[in-house]
Amino acid sequence: MSTDCLFCGIVARTVPATVVHETDTVLAFADIDPQAPSHLLVIPKEHYPDAATMAAADPRLAGEVLAAAAEAAKAAAIDSTGYRLVFNTGADANQTVFHAHCHVLGGRRMSWPPG
Repeated sequence: MSTDCLFCGIVARTVPATVVHETDTVLAFADIDPQAPSHLLVIPKEHYPDAATMAAADPRLAGEVLAAAAEAAKAAAIDSTGYRLVFNTGADANQTVFHAHCHVLGGRRMSWPPG
């Protein structure tokens, strides 16, 4: 756990968040700056700076993040209408919190291309 990481603070419960799903290894919570009617974040509780690092170090955990994203979509009632999963990896991808996380976006029709 990183002492200066916002998401590590959420895991430690020193930073408040609206949690929608939790397991021993992952946490899903509402994004404080939603970009869609439903916008949740799913993070591993262990600190990895980005999705690529997490997947290389622990592929099983990467799968758990994806499974938790599906559970978070179900909790937000967007599982039947569709949702988008986004991992921003690196500054050029607009990653602003350098703790691996998956955005779960839904509640409206998504456009393509996304970037």
